[in-house]
Amino acid sequence: MNWEEIFVALPKLLDGAVLTLELVFISCIIGFVIAIPVALMRASQNWWVSNIPLIYTFFFRGTPLLVQLFLFYYGAAQFDAVRESIFWPVLKEAYWCALIVFALNTGAYTAEIFRGAIQAVPHGEVEAGIAIGMQKHTLYRRIVLPRAIRMALPAYGNEIILMLKSSALAYTITLFDLTGVTRTIIARNYLAIEMYFTAGVIYLLMTFIFIQVWMRVEKRLLKFQN
Repeated sequence: MNWEEIFVALPKLLDGAVLTLELVFISCIIGFVIAIPVALMRASQNWWVSNIPLIYTFFFRGTPLLVQLFLFYYGAAQFDAVRESIFWPVLKEAYWCALIVFALNTGAYTAEIFRGAIQAVPHGEVEAGIAIGMQKHTLYRRIVLPRAIRMALPAYGNEIILMLKSSALAYTITLFDLTGVTRTIIARNYLAIEMYFTAGVIYLLMTFIFIQVWMRVEKRLLKFQN
């Protein structure tokens, strides 16, 4: 191990890690906002309402994240209508394309996690809410959604971890995230083992810190479940 080169490269790798965390954090927030209404629609007993978002969730869960990144970043630029639209200033930037794809991808997975949780809410609790005269939107706001989100916390935590690891694909559209910076440094010093080892340790540390924080969040919220 060339420890000297590792210490020299460490500041740049940490800069890349900051971009990685930024992409994951923002995309998960946007994905969560997307997932709630999609999950409610998917959990609806109305066949039409339930199947409207099915194309969205099926596409983003059924195709590789790498393909989605390429379609948005490289594919969209092939159409004149896109290049001449008001969306082009956003779609031509690798950062925004990665953020959009990550958010839509995690939103689709999160929606299905929440859908399962909503459908798993004990029917007796729903009936109790109806019995005391709760309207439907109040029932979902006060009983169904809080209960479902608490039930979905373990699976949702795993989804965020998967998103953190999947964010390594951002380098494929020229972003200098942790993996992108690692590959750039390797192209200069040819120390692949040292650089990938260091990047792997940084990913492990980020995952470890997230798990510790998430476990505390789960413990705090789940004690109100029963």
